[in-house]
Amino acid sequence: MRELFLKQGYTKLDRLIPNSEVEKLRVLYNDLLRDNERTMGLRSDLGGGEGGAVEKITQIMRPSMVEPKLAETISYQLALDHVKDMLGEDMELDFDMLINKAPHTNTPTPWHQDAAYWIKLPDKRSASCWIALDEVYEENGCMWFIPRDGDAILSHKHYTEGGALYCETDAINAECIPLKPGGCTFHDGFTLHFSKGNTTDSHRRALILNFRPKAMIQLEREQGVDHTGERKVRNK
Repeated sequence: MRELFLKQGYTKLDRLIPNSEVEKLRVLYNDLLRDNERTMGLRSDLGGGEGGAVEKITQIMRPSMVEPKLAETISYQLALDHVKDMLGEDMELDFDMLINKAPHTNTPTPWHQDAAYWIKLPDKRSASCWIALDEVYEENGCMWFIPRDGDAILSHKHYTEGGALYCETDAINAECIPLKPGGCTFHDGFTLHFSKGNTTDSHRRALILNFRPKAMIQLEREQGVDHTGERKVRNK
């Protein structure tokens, strides 16, 4: 995993957490999806559908601040253990988020690099652990990656009004990563990734944990960055 991650910017793990842990996370996850009051200010629609009858791609930032039981699950520690193995013992959790694709919304998450959302930092090490809580495949929005080529950030803009950022790229070398529940991918902030819309009858639920060096998290917080608030290009 370490060799693949460092070489191409992403890797996968067929099983991060057992099914019993998946079930615990689903209960907490579903409660947060239904609770507009507790998630107010942290919740948005990556599909640009704020104010619509259905949230197409629900994103809830920093969910463990709202529901601390999330961080008490073994998923956070297991993901951190793998990230430390790949990137060093000084790695820590920076932020978490939930991203759910509602049934039959067919709204893609466009090609982008996570680093476009972040401020420039002197230590660029990072890893996002994308944990599948449902079986994920092309039709409901599994992850696709393009092997990383350096740490350049492409020009990004909003895909829809108020929606996710995106960039133009050649996806000929993109790899599709289907997963069973409890499986995960790891990718760094400069790796281009994408997912198709959900055309199935079920939700596609994912828990994402982002890690970076402790010193860089402190630097972010000193500059007022806590990964909440407006979505915009910060790293140009």
